[in-house]
Amino acid sequence: MRKINISRADFKTPHFEVLRLSAQFLRQAQILILAILHVFLRLKFSPSLNLNKLKRFETGSSILIFIILISGSTNLWAQESDLTPFPEKSYSLDDLYQIALMQSERIKISEEDLYIAERTREKAFSVLIPKFSAFGNYTRYSEEKMATDSVTLLQPESTTAWGARFDQSFTLNGKEFIALRITEDNIEKSKYDLNALKEEYLFYVASAYYDVLKAAYVIDIAMANVDRLETHRNAVNVQMKIEAVTKTALYRAEAELSKAKAALIDTKNKLRLAKTILSRIVGLDNDYEIKAPDFYKDSLLENDLDSLKQEALLKRAELKSLAVAKKISEDEIKFFKSDYWPTVSLEGVYTEMDQQPESSMVNDESLSVGVLLNFTIFDGGLRNAQIKESMAKNRQAELAEKDMSKEIATEVQEAYLDLHTQTSVLKSLEDQLEFARENYNAVTKQFKYGRANSIDAMDANTLLVTSEIRLLEARYNRRLAGLKLHRARGTFLEEITSRLKAKTGK
Repeated sequence: MRKINISRADFKTPHFEVLRLSAQFLRQAQILILAILHVFLRLKFSPSLNLNKLKRFETGSSILIFIILISGSTNLWAQESDLTPFPEKSYSLDDLYQIALMQSERIKISEEDLYIAERTREKAFSVLIPKFSAFGNYTRYSEEKMATDSVTLLQPESTTAWGARFDQSFTLNGKEFIALRITEDNIEKSKYDLNALKEEYLFYVASAYYDVLKAAYVIDIAMANVDRLETHRNAVNVQMKIEAVTKTALYRAEAELSKAKAALIDTKNKLRLAKTILSRIVGLDNDYEIKAPDFYKDSLLENDLDSLKQEALLKRAELKSLAVAKKISEDEIKFFKSDYWPTVSLEGVYTEMDQQPESSMVNDESLSVGVLLNFTIFDGGLRNAQIKESMAKNRQAELAEKDMSKEIATEVQEAYLDLHTQTSVLKSLEDQLEFARENYNAVTKQFKYGRANSIDAMDANTLLVTSEIRLLEARYNRRLAGLKLHRARGTFLEEITSRLKAKTGK
């Protein structure tokens, strides 16, 4: 599996600096050794030779040379360590899928929608549970008042009351259960919406991934084109020196070479842009490598088109979401029709009361249960308007489901035909590239021996470059068309998640 390095803007390596430093060190070491050798020869052939001095000089020189060599090697190793970049992170397409699922803001927003739907169900369920509450009251009056008979207490000094109660209200036709069912269906719809968003986002990641790969390979093609045109320009110079061609051929060669260099700069900028887009979608740093995928034959074309359409109508998350939305709209009609039914409210209250001073006329403990029946006779047409509105939303949901079914069928057919087209033209483009190479080699040899002119060589090179780019685009377009067909039939996310689970074990 080939790795495409897209981290260096200038596509150069720092090891040239290491070679330069090595050459400087070797030159300095050679000069020092020659100087020591010169002094040694002078001492050896000197008429006043001292053997002890000569031996000490040999020992000191050997130690000095050894220290210089060791320190120079250490410095070079340190320089090379500083100049050599750290290994960059390498990502396959599955790695990018996994990172995007964890870091995408759009996916996180959809996950929050699912969380909100789950909390809404909890609120709907809470309506079915009686409400229990407790209360307490303390009142202190300005003075105690008695009746004229001095026995009956008119106003106590203080009173204290406390107790508990429960309340429960429901509609006779079970409106609350309808609301609970709607919230449960809304959770299911949110899950389908989340899966649909994940499929769309991951396909966007795959498209950006293949754009980076194509841009990287186009750079290789552009660099090879510049090399060929430089070789041709040099050949034209040779031909012009022997007066086999005119100066216009050189002008044409120089113009084509400048055009190729400009195209190379443009392709490098396109690679940087493609890299930036992929980094933004997935959430990557600027320095990374991507692994090119293995090209393999897709078995999707072996399936029947009608069977692919039927599978898409059963598995597409968008269609499942609309089906649930239609079911919700039907329940909403029942929900608003429930307003014509009476509402029953139950309540129970337990109270204890104490006052100072005490009185036999006060009921210090009580327990009561009450039932309230409420029926709306006239509401100004509100219920009728709500029912008609919900019926209109139900018709919209039915139309949206039918429209999505047609759109999915068309999308499957388009993806199927696109994959069939890309697969069919691939062999023809491979043959075209082979013939273009043979033609270029033949025309180059003919130009060398004066049997072809510069225009023929330029045309052969243009045909070769065009054939290389078309074959490159066809290979990646075919792979992307296969992913598009997987997404169209509703198996794209399922295959990715199962593959990621097999790798990570989660």
